[in-house]
Amino acid sequence: MSQVSSPDGQLDLRGTPCPLNFVRTKLRLEKMPPGSLLEVWLDPGEPMEQVPDSLTMEGYSIEHIADRADFFAVQVRRPAAVASSEC
Repeated sequence: MSQVSSPDGQLDLRGTPCPLNFVRTKLRLEKMPPGSLLEVWLDPGEPMEQVPDSLTMEGYSIEHIADRADFFAVQVRRPAAVASSEC
């Protein structure tokens, strides 16, 4: 993870259960231009345990995670080209 950058967009997913929070994050990232930075607000527990790892496996880069006491702010960058996963 690198230094904190100003995000190009923000997504508040507090109160959103897994796996919906991952799906909504991925859909939002896919609508953003390549290289964009999205800040996602996630609840502690399962969302923080699952979403960052799932995004990394999909080819996104987690740039920064900030603990904001009652939620986490995760900055994730959309790469220039995301490899699609095939079965």
